[in-house]
Amino acid sequence: MTVLAAFVPLLLLYGLVSGRVERSWLTPPILFTAAGAALGLAVPALRDWRADPELVLRVAEAGLVLLLFTDASRTDLRVLRRIRALPTRLLSTGMLLTLALGALAARAIFPALSWFEAGILSAILAPTDAGLGQVVVTSERVPMQVRQALNVEAGLNDGLSVPFLLFFLALAQAKGGDRANLTPFIVEQLGYGAAIGLVVGALGGRALGAAIRRDAIVHSFRQIALVTLPLLCALASEWAGASMFIAAFVCGLAVQPGFPDAGREAVEFTDEWGQVFNLFVFFLFGIVVARRAPELSAATWIYALLSLTVVRMLPVAVALLGTRLSRATVAFMGWFGPRGLASIVLALVYLEGEAHPPAETAILRAVIATVLLSILAHGLSAKPGIAAYARRLAALGPDPPELK
Repeated sequence: MTVLAAFVPLLLLYGLVSGRVERSWLTPPILFTAAGAALGLAVPALRDWRADPELVLRVAEAGLVLLLFTDASRTDLRVLRRIRALPTRLLSTGMLLTLALGALAARAIFPALSWFEAGILSAILAPTDAGLGQVVVTSERVPMQVRQALNVEAGLNDGLSVPFLLFFLALAQAKGGDRANLTPFIVEQLGYGAAIGLVVGALGGRALGAAIRRDAIVHSFRQIALVTLPLLCALASEWAGASMFIAAFVCGLAVQPGFPDAGREAVEFTDEWGQVFNLFVFFLFGIVVARRAPELSAATWIYALLSLTVVRMLPVAVALLGTRLSRATVAFMGWFGPRGLASIVLALVYLEGEAHPPAETAILRAVIATVLLSILAHGLSAKPGIAAYARRLAALGPDPPELK
């Protein structure tokens, strides 16, 4: 109750100045994380508060599920078909290299970690955050294929990270384990998740579209009915042992043929309600930062810096070889791979396990430092970064590959 008593007035205060904030370099995650940290330092009751991990996990999962569904529902499928090579490159070569480099960096900086424990840390920090990158993927100054590629990557790489996280966790706990366990994880998490999202999205979109054409649904209930679809995906995924994040994103893509206005309706709902979940998670994260900041060592900050630069940008550059995209575009796509809500959720999934590796403290500190650094660095650099990138694009000539 103490946390809600602090969060609700803060939400009202932000609403009163949100227009000015939107025009500035600041972002809502920066403000709510900073507010959580400041209150955590100033109010002993908040600093000493211990959250129910299950409750926080469910809130974070709900926020991420709604965000992924919204991002997918507003992804233009016609554009996606034309640029499918870019997301495929980022989600295959790019992601595998990110996992490998992240584990190598973890082993180099934290020698006490085993290879499997280093893999756990790398998998938690592999996914990018669609929410922190929202300014980039919605800006008209960024070429459509770049925006959509980053959006699809952020929508799918968190679900792709789940089987690797579970696999490395199982191996760390079994001290070697059976590597063949990765195949069932992939089938259950990705295959079942995609199937659930496809079925729920296609059937739900058809049902909503037909109801609207018959004028059988009141306008005020359209958004509520639409948002039940990703929530149904989450419930079905929980039952089937699948990735609710993959299911929610695929559902957002599959709903469009039957309900073309799904993107607009979902964005309106998420902007008004779904964002509350996300801001609450960042507020809680700020409280955690206030409590754990003194524990963050120089090695932890070095790993966080590497995770956001070399571990992210080098794999993107390799993945985009042969695309003829400019260096400015490769650097832009490499830099804007923020870590945020998805990594927080995966860290909570990791904590939810009954048994944790002995390196749990080092892993959690690295996650806290990386997410905090990303919230600040990517949030503050988004608008000036877009402006600088637009100037570089204008200097490339009349018909660069990015604009095709």
